[in-house]
Amino acid sequence: MAMATVVEDFGMDVAKDWLDIFDGDTVVRIENNQRSIKAFLKVISTPCSIAIESTNTYHELMVELAIAAKHTVFVVDAYRLSRYRDAVGVRAKTDENDAILLHRYLRSERQHLVAFKPLPKAVKRLNRLLKARAKLTQLKTAMGLSLAGVAELAITRKALLKRFDDAMAVIDKRMLDCITSGGYKNDYRRCLSIPGVGPINAAALVAIFHRGVFSKSDAFIAFMGLDVRVRESGYFKGRRKLSKQGSPEIRRLLFNAARAGAKTKHWNNYYLAMRARGHSTTATAVALSRKIARLAFALMRDQAEFRPV
Repeated sequence: MAMATVVEDFGMDVAKDWLDIFDGDTVVRIENNQRSIKAFLKVISTPCSIAIESTNTYHELMVELAIAAKHTVFVVDAYRLSRYRDAVGVRAKTDENDAILLHRYLRSERQHLVAFKPLPKAVKRLNRLLKARAKLTQLKTAMGLSLAGVAELAITRKALLKRFDDAMAVIDKRMLDCITSGGYKNDYRRCLSIPGVGPINAAALVAIFHRGVFSKSDAFIAFMGLDVRVRESGYFKGRRKLSKQGSPEIRRLLFNAARAGAKTKHWNNYYLAMRARGHSTTATAVALSRKIARLAFALMRDQAEFRPV
């Protein structure tokens, strides 16, 4: 493979079976496997910077091997890259164009990017278990609804739903084992002590908190996509909306925690006050989600115990 041996920056688009790589001059394609990636990294004689788009799991091997080879990796959120593509006027979305776009994004936005740091093994495993549980929850709900009106399949439906419950119970046990082995048991207990927060909510909060160092609660909130995007210009006052960056599953879990917490003595006055000010039930639950997340962050950061007022 013809590739320059001294290159500062790379843009990498990831597919299941291959990677398209742009070095500022040429786009090359390599197989997305350990042998090909190691061979590619071996010809790079100096530490470089790599911008790679986040995928479900397909980008992880390159990220892991590149960091092991002492390169700096920036994992770019797909939604953010999509908005950047629109902003710079790139109309065609192809694998090659995305590799070029990632290279351009790295060059122009480097000072605002944060290098990726490998997740602790326990956090990585916990994230995968949470994703698997979320998928099972979706499938169970869909199957339950689709078969609800078929009387002939009532017994089968019940048996299938039980199998889903059994699988989720196994995942729940594995998550607790993971939390314990990772040394996160006290933080899990702290999150669990917050009114409205259940075992799955607590596990998700712990996983996010321990994935990296958050300088303050605002960064913690923004990572979950619970921060508010404001759009105003002149006399125009746009509606405030959540940024919705990051995992939608954590927002769903916190929304459920807020709905449960709204019924508790600790949060009920806040919930009623927000409703009295004219906020919808959804907007109020989202606001309460943020308060729960901020409280969880403070408890874990300060290693403090929750004491209801």
